[in-house]
Amino acid sequence: MPMIETSAALLLLWAAIGYLLGSIPSGMILARVMGLGNLREIGSGNIGATNVLRTGSKTAAALTLLLDGLKGVVAVLLARGLAGEDAAQIAGLAAFLGHCFPVWLGFRGGKGVATFLGLMLALAWPVGLLACATWLATAALLRISSLSALVAALSAPVWMLLLGEGSLLVLGVLVASLIVWRHRANIARMRAGTEPRIGQK
Repeated sequence: MPMIETSAALLLLWAAIGYLLGSIPSGMILARVMGLGNLREIGSGNIGATNVLRTGSKTAAALTLLLDGLKGVVAVLLARGLAGEDAAQIAGLAAFLGHCFPVWLGFRGGKGVATFLGLMLALAWPVGLLACATWLATAALLRISSLSALVAALSAPVWMLLLGEGSLLVLGVLVASLIVWRHRANIARMRAGTEPRIGQK
């Protein structure tokens, strides 16, 4: 963690701002606006880009991925610009938690992968780029979105260490652990050989 220089009250404020940004259900909003149906009744029922892709709309899936990533980017950059690096990490973590556990949806949100990649890009772009490259390489080779997410998340702390971004390590390990936990059902399906591949409805 970086040195704590911001007051507790301001850190709580940035946590709230980050959470509210993260809790915007981009996928559900786009699906409704584009007439794609209720994501809760499609595929896995998840609100993220992978499930949006199961509607058959690549445009909606790409927009969901972009908007979910931007939630992490905006939270980090706003907090960094107006407060400091400690607030940026708090806001980024809160945005991730907001995406995963949005109050508007009964705390049943997405798995946080796009938001995680967004906040990594904003906090330390080399780490973010390598995490994105890890996701893309795994997806291209194995065509399993959940596995790509897990590999990318678990690789992030390694990239942090290799690139000298030790101040991000606690956040990286915490978020990676949450992503693994959020994918526990996917892990069970991968072990059973029933996990759907990218593009499969």
